[in-house]
Amino acid sequence: MSDVMRLLAATVTDAASAALSYEPVPADQVVAGSPTTGYVVLDEGPSGTVGVWEMTPGAMRDVEADEVFMVLAGAATVEFEHPHSSPIVLAPGSVVRLEAGMKTIWTVRETLRKVYVAP
Repeated sequence: MSDVMRLLAATVTDAASAALSYEPVPADQVVAGSPTTGYVVLDEGPSGTVGVWEMTPGAMRDVEADEVFMVLAGAATVEFEHPHSSPIVLAPGSVVRLEAGMKTIWTVRETLRKVYVAP
């Protein structure tokens, strides 16, 4: 039996209410507040990973992986430290592509939940 998680074909998974395991953001990544993050992998296979990620209000630094995500709920701003780019504002329906190695600061004003796809 494989330990790879797979979504079942022809069924619905509710990403908006999926149960997540939360952890405090490591102190060296915290910029403001006491944010926590949580995630769950919904599907993993040769073509990549699909999951749900959430961050509570606060701000944190991160180094990104390759991914495309869509915001389901919440409000946040992402600043790009490297390579430098204009900040983006996230709201439900926002679709974003990040590249591996980007250095970001996430400032979450309202708990942010996203569905991501990563190779």
